[in-house]
Amino acid sequence: MTSALSALEHSALAVWLRTSLAYPVLETVHIVGLATLFGSLLIVELCLLGLIRRVDVAAQARLILPWTLAGFALVAVSGAALFLARAAELVSNPVFLAKLLLIATAGLNAAWLHTRGPLDARSVATRVQAGLSLSIWLAVIACGRWIAYY
Repeated sequence: MTSALSALEHSALAVWLRTSLAYPVLETVHIVGLATLFGSLLIVELCLLGLIRRVDVAAQARLILPWTLAGFALVAVSGAALFLARAAELVSNPVFLAKLLLIATAGLNAAWLHTRGPLDARSVATRVQAGLSLSIWLAVIACGRWIAYY
């Protein structure tokens, strides 16, 4: 596996990413995607937690979900490119691995929330999942920042 990661890091694309303005541009795209993802999630989760009232949560979620998915797409694509540039270093970073585990957990939580029935802010299970979602994504953001310092 180490040789495959080393080969990725030494590919022409990875070298270009590390040695040009592409890397900081990708970091910017990653942050914009994260802001879009988390900002759209925050609105829906606050509704599910009962902190924003007088809106139809299900209708609002349907309107906001495309923004959440667009933000996730930006994060996933830019994150994959950022990973390519430093693959061997990142797979040995426990904070990066924790970030990946948290993202997978957030995805499972979202899949469970959206497949178990209608969104109902009065449901204790829904509120727990909304709080869990916010907590997980805040931890993902923290891990993203801490990767550089580990």
